[in-house]
Amino acid sequence: MTVLDRTRTQGLPAGAAGSVESTEPEKSTWLADTTEPVAPLESVESVESAGAAQPSPAAQPSPAARPGRTGAVAGKGPVGLGLALAAVATVVWSGSFVASRALHDSVPPVQQAFWRWVVALAVVAPFAARETWRQRPLIRGHLGHLLLAALLGVTVYNTLVNQAGVSTSAGTMGMIMAASPVLMAVYERLGGARLGARRVAGMLIACAGVLLLVGGGPAASTDFTEGDLWMIAAATCFASYSALLRRGPAELGGPVFLFTTFTLGTAMLLPVFVLSVVVQGAFTPAPGTVGPLLYVGVASSAVAFFTWNKAISLIGAARAGTVYYLQPVCVTVLSYALLGERTTAEQLLCMAVILGGVVLGTASRAR
Repeated sequence: MTVLDRTRTQGLPAGAAGSVESTEPEKSTWLADTTEPVAPLESVESVESAGAAQPSPAAQPSPAARPGRTGAVAGKGPVGLGLALAAVATVVWSGSFVASRALHDSVPPVQQAFWRWVVALAVVAPFAARETWRQRPLIRGHLGHLLLAALLGVTVYNTLVNQAGVSTSAGTMGMIMAASPVLMAVYERLGGARLGARRVAGMLIACAGVLLLVGGGPAASTDFTEGDLWMIAAATCFASYSALLRRGPAELGGPVFLFTTFTLGTAMLLPVFVLSVVVQGAFTPAPGTVGPLLYVGVASSAVAFFTWNKAISLIGAARAGTVYYLQPVCVTVLSYALLGERTTAEQLLCMAVILGGVVLGTASRAR
């Protein structure tokens, strides 16, 4: 407000002064940090002006309406959407373990990973290639973060999963992978996030169900095999990748982030792919190999990674990780239906424990 405007409002009734002041744009609330309430310009000037009126409380933007607020504050809608997206990614990824196991004797692990990401790039490119080119300066500014995310989530993680599928059943792969939410929660706690007693209790219950499932069924191994060790390394990579997502550049949209990390990860995988072709030979395309590769490329890569990344941006890695405990349940059902791996009553009981922990850990606190 200018000096002239301040002079004009002197002597006016309080309501009239407030109406004049309410026409000023409140730009400061868009530029300042939205984690704390920011006083509009009028309220600051009213302290300096003897006759200026305080703005009406109804005119103040509510905390939920300010830009940059997360779903936990803005309402239950974004939280519910985040949980749904995490569940979609979990179910789709469960199918990728079955596909990896189905391809273990026909397509070498590195070649599985390479062609998976080539297919994923072809799917994402029409939606993100042009915008990625426009955001080249921003990508260069965050190249270190993007390279690390691509290395963990694209180049290494899926290659380790494929390698584990050579000697480990799909059911055991899903059970070991379900340990990754524990590490996700640890990363969030180290970052200063408060997990809450309900979420910690749900996580522990679901984790106990996973441990019982690993030790109580025929799909589990009594001794760790080489494939089990590969899966432990894969779970660590995936948890680390998930923790990185919340620290990424917010200016990059979901499709641009996916296209960039897919491109970088595939490029880092290319030398190993060439070595695999030279040493192991290229696989022969057939319906039994092309179909699973299309599934992991389109559904498990393009679709699932987009929904998972979006879920973490809405609800955080710890809460999304609680939903991820559903993975061994989904993998066991799919492996029984598609690969003939048996499911026992003990395993079904453990699945019920896991589901109970997931429900407890993801439920919103009553208000």
